Amino acid sequence: MNQRTVEILDTTLRDGVQAAGVIFSLEDKLKLVRALDKLGVSYIEAGNPFSNPKDAELFRFAREKLHLKNARLAAFGMTRRGGMRAEDDAGLRALLESGAHIACIVGKASVSQARDVVGVAPEENLAMIEDTARFLTENGMSVFFDAEHFFDGYREDAAYALSTLEAAARGGATRLSLCDTNGGTLPSAIREVVHEVVARFSVPVAIHCHNDAGLATAGTLAAVVAGATQVQGTVNGYGERCGNANLCEVLPNLELKMGLRALPEGNLSLLCDTARFISELANLNMDESMPYVGRNAFAHKGGMHIDGVLKRRDSFEHIDPKLVGNRRRLLISEVAGRSALLTRLRKVAPELTRESEATIRILENVKALEAEGYSFEDADGSLTLRILEALGRRPAFFKVLDFHVFSRPDPGPLNAQAYVKVSVDERVEITADEGDGPVNALDLALRKALSRFYPVLENMRLTDFKVRVVSASGTASAVRVRIDSTDGKNVFSTVGVSTNILEASFIALTDSIDCLLMHHAQVEA
Repeated sequence: MNQRTVEILDTTLRDGVQAAGVIFSLEDKLKLVRALDKLGVSYIEAGNPFSNPKDAELFRFAREKLHLKNARLAAFGMTRRGGMRAEDDAGLRALLESGAHIACIVGKASVSQARDVVGVAPEENLAMIEDTARFLTENGMSVFFDAEHFFDGYREDAAYALSTLEAAARGGATRLSLCDTNGGTLPSAIREVVHEVVARFSVPVAIHCHNDAGLATAGTLAAVVAGATQVQGTVNGYGERCGNANLCEVLPNLELKMGLRALPEGNLSLLCDTARFISELANLNMDESMPYVGRNAFAHKGGMHIDGVLKRRDSFEHIDPKLVGNRRRLLISEVAGRSALLTRLRKVAPELTRESEATIRILENVKALEAEGYSFEDADGSLTLRILEALGRRPAFFKVLDFHVFSRPDPGPLNAQAYVKVSVDERVEITADEGDGPVNALDLALRKALSRFYPVLENMRLTDFKVRVVSASGTASAVRVRIDSTDGKNVFSTVGVSTNILEASFIALTDSIDCLLMHHAQVEA
């Protein structure tokens, strides 16, 4: 029996950019298209060439220079305006001129939406849908019809909602997409309605869910169970308000839980890297608790949990993390035991056992550091460096001979300067820089000095910076600084503790640089 296939339409470049804080440059959009094509989605809804100049330029570039392996680009637009011919509508002309072979056309599937929002009679709304689909089809484009507010419209007037799909089908639409536009429909209701639509129409049915009630993934899967053959969503769930159906949840559920084919064979393992790459393009921090692709999706902290998952993976992991390109993380803390530490130790010293003197010594050292205020449960980089240091194996990439930081009471963006003096293999470099605050200035100056010796550091940047008081002694309190750094693909989490916030930041910063240099040295080896 052939494995059932579900089409994936990614709308990160259309619905996803409507999320607060998401802005893509043209170059970002091209990188995103290539990443989605590599992942293997069926269709990429790349934007509206009529309303957005960047989208029009993207389609022009794609028409002339972009060669995709797996995906086909779709252009987004609206039905013709009321009271005019389709051929006279500038938006529809822009779709034809985009060079895309597929048009995703949105039209109202609700009587009240057509009357109160669009301002047309229900009959005119149906004519707008049919005329638009027919005009584009007759001019060589395939039409995917997005029935906006379909589930709300169905509850309001089922016959009319279905008549909008009939109008699209008469006009030649090749996909009927049922949109839970307000994101409030329960999965059980979605399943029931989709089942009826699939039974009624010979045109393939798609599902487009929003996440306003936290049900977008569940609603999408329910629609597939009911017979929907195309899924629409965004990477990382980006989208207006609470976002769209998250393909990082939907894709592995389709393939690993439901036994369906959604991507080319083997490509699901690219999911984690794709999600992180796109979050970098969007300049947004990853939700590390996101199922499947977050760093915490397979993180274990409790001693009993760690012991259990080491003995049987399925004790506390519902899938093998490698299937989605993720990995297991064992968080070392006061509630973790020797088994957890031993697993980490064996990555750098496979000869150690539970009873080895070094194992016991390092565990006691970790506990002592935590008593001082350190926390290694989400600072893998610093923990690895402490282990290597205890074993006498920590690489010495550089030495900081001196540093000074100066601040001034200036509200401007560059209100601090930093001076650093470093040595690498007896070569000395002295550098200064200025930044938005003392830690930013120190970070910039340190990396500027070391980039002379290690050019890879030019691609490094901080993505997160957190400070927490760990001892209640007023202004003399010890503070813990935790930072996340990235080279664009990998994330390095480090930590520093001191009663001097600059020193704590300096410890975390130098640890992060050591981690990145060590990683790249291992890759090159």
